[in-house]
Amino acid sequence: MVSAITWDIDPILIHFGNGGLRWYGLMWAIGIYAAWVMNHLMYKHENCPKEWSFQLFWWIVIGAVIGSRLGHCLFYGWYETGNPYLENPLRILKIWEGGMSSHGSAAGMMVATWLLNKYRFSRYPQFKTSWLWILDRVCIGLCVTGALIRFGNLMNSEVYGNPTDLPWGFIFVRGAINPDVPCHPTQIYEIMYLLVALAVTLYMYCKTDARLRPGLLTGVFGVIVFGVRFLVEFLKTDPNGTAGHILNMGQWLSIPLVALGIYLIIRAYRNDRL
Repeated sequence: MVSAITWDIDPILIHFGNGGLRWYGLMWAIGIYAAWVMNHLMYKHENCPKEWSFQLFWWIVIGAVIGSRLGHCLFYGWYETGNPYLENPLRILKIWEGGMSSHGSAAGMMVATWLLNKYRFSRYPQFKTSWLWILDRVCIGLCVTGALIRFGNLMNSEVYGNPTDLPWGFIFVRGAINPDVPCHPTQIYEIMYLLVALAVTLYMYCKTDARLRPGLLTGVFGVIVFGVRFLVEFLKTDPNGTAGHILNMGQWLSIPLVALGIYLIIRAYRNDRL
């Protein structure tokens, strides 16, 4: 008999009426707030204008939510029968039905920070910052956000892995794909590598000259997070209909982000420090 952990957690933390406060939504909210707090402290340490951190909060929230939702609908919706988002585009707005993409979130925040940098440059030309300067500080907090979101996935009994006979396998009672079968708790694997990315980038920011090399922290973040994500995808179930393909959608989307990360690291060391 293979030992396993039985996981039967209610995805709703607090029930009221026909709905309630869900773990997943709460983790998204706490994660974004935690990332903002970290950026607020970094901005304060670097004597940036006080309003910068508050501007960043709203740009990041809008970019992350829009990007993650559109990313799911565009990248993964194609694999759903009939692609419901093409048949009914207004369904894209129904974020309470679920369906968020971390790759789409990354793209949304990249666009949001690029626009924010344009705005800041016009308002504060005396501060010599750049788009990569903003991303370098944002990516540190995003490690916390990502870890909390994956915890929300765990509480939802979703985004888990293939069957396993390892002693730490989870039986996701509320999961419909492999009922009563121990599976890889890939949510926990992803929490672990995100915390590693947090430790590495935070150490580099505080103890090295990385913050003076635009793009370096973003590059390290991209290589660690999306590089390991690429490998973890081999252990995941495939609810999006890509079984039989060489790589799944999550892996294809990770490849350009890893390549971008490598490029940014090389670029950061070839260029002079700020």
